[in-house]
Amino acid sequence: MPVTIRPAQREDVGAIVAMLADDHLGRARERIEEPMPASYFTAFDAIADADNITLVVAEEAGRVVGCLQLCILPGLSSQGASRALVEDVRVAADRRSLGIGEQLLQWAIAEARRHRCNLIELMTHQSRVDAQRFYERLGFAKSHFGMVMRF
Repeated sequence: MPVTIRPAQREDVGAIVAMLADDHLGRARERIEEPMPASYFTAFDAIADADNITLVVAEEAGRVVGCLQLCILPGLSSQGASRALVEDVRVAADRRSLGIGEQLLQWAIAEARRHRCNLIELMTHQSRVDAQRFYERLGFAKSHFGMVMRF
């Protein structure tokens, strides 16, 4: 079935959060309940209002089956170059290994080039070995050691 990459809409938030929660890491972070916590809609509105952030979904036969957030970050490093940061890449469990994730990443790469970024980067948790192989297959290379501080 053909997949369409399109900007996320407010009514997609539930499907996006369900995909974010669909693994051992996400289950501990996300809240799947009705009604949906207002914090998700507040965050969606902030993303929608930001000029340098785009949240997209992959839609197949009217169903949201993937998502990705792309941030374009201006910087002084590398002679004032911008960089693209990919976040929250997810594909519905029953639609994995069908090329949807690759379509999302190819969309992000094209957008990064369109914005004249000098690189595109992403982070993935060290436990997500399959995701790391997937990103390497698409041309991403391990280059940094990531660190985090949670509040």
